Amino acid sequence: MALHSEGLMKRRQFLATSVAASTVGIAGKLIAETATTPSRDYYQLRRYSLLSGPQLKLTESYFSDALIPALGRLGMGPVGALKLDIGPETPTYVLIIPSTNLADLAELDLRLAQDAEFLRAAEPFWNATNAAPAFIRIESWLLKAFQGWPKLTLPPSAATKAKRIFQLRTYESPSNGEHVRKVEMFHAGEFGIFLKAGFHPVFFGDGLIGSRLPHLTYMLSFADMAELEARWDIFRNDPAWKKLSADPHYAFDQIVNNITNVILSPLACSQI
Repeated sequence: MALHSEGLMKRRQFLATSVAASTVGIAGKLIAETATTPSRDYYQLRRYSLLSGPQLKLTESYFSDALIPALGRLGMGPVGALKLDIGPETPTYVLIIPSTNLADLAELDLRLAQDAEFLRAAEPFWNATNAAPAFIRIESWLLKAFQGWPKLTLPPSAATKAKRIFQLRTYESPSNGEHVRKVEMFHAGEFGIFLKAGFHPVFFGDGLIGSRLPHLTYMLSFADMAELEARWDIFRNDPAWKKLSADPHYAFDQIVNNITNVILSPLACSQI
């Protein structure tokens, strides 16, 4: 009996040691993977619906003199400040605000209200009255960067302020499951096809909060409309795209049931 008890105790000690070692090994692997995997951006997309006239100059001055500098002080950027050129409901300005801190984006207006320097610069816009409003309405969406494209990527033309346009595309899906499959499709080869075709992707994001969910949104940059059309022709005719899009798992009419496609150009204050 004594020998049996001693053997049982040793076995328990062995199992406990093995489990502990295994746990340490798994934890170490997770820490190592976390250390080598870039943190993923969050994006707040703001859409400012405006009226032609004084609202345009007032809003652009608010972006350049107050909001973008304040976002920089909060560690957010580069910020995209864009004008809708082709799409519904013009005039419209679009802001793209990236951050790795979700709480900062969620509480952004509360944080801005505590920034005295911002409030001084923003006063004409921030305190506009009903008699002379600064905008019609502001809509906001929160996105999280795709795992396969975790960071906003500046187009080369942003550094030199060269002429450039942006295509902002939103894919809506009929269900959450189909949305997940469309995101999976980008990771299954679509990223590579974009790059092979000479595109300059800026970001890819999953819609977390906002209207028309579930959806994803991504942005591409081009020199002009001629380049946009040429790059898409290359993309559509790529054998890899034809193969990927023909895969029944990614049948497009099942995983995407509405696309919003708009063209934007940068305002002078844009950092993208």
